[in-house]
Amino acid sequence: MSASETEAQSPSPMSMRDLLASCEAANAVSTPPRAPAPEPAVVTGEPEERDAA
Repeated sequence: MSASETEAQSPSPMSMRDLLASCEAANAVSTPPRAPAPEPAVVTGEPEERDAA
């Protein structure tokens, strides 16, 4: 295999760090924001009074 064939098969000169950073940036831009978490119901600890039927 000649040197020109090796160069043709080698990946782009982008480093793994740059590749991961670009993937993370693309993910951050393309992901919609999360919906806010529902607030938990407030529990007072007192039982509700029910009318006896």
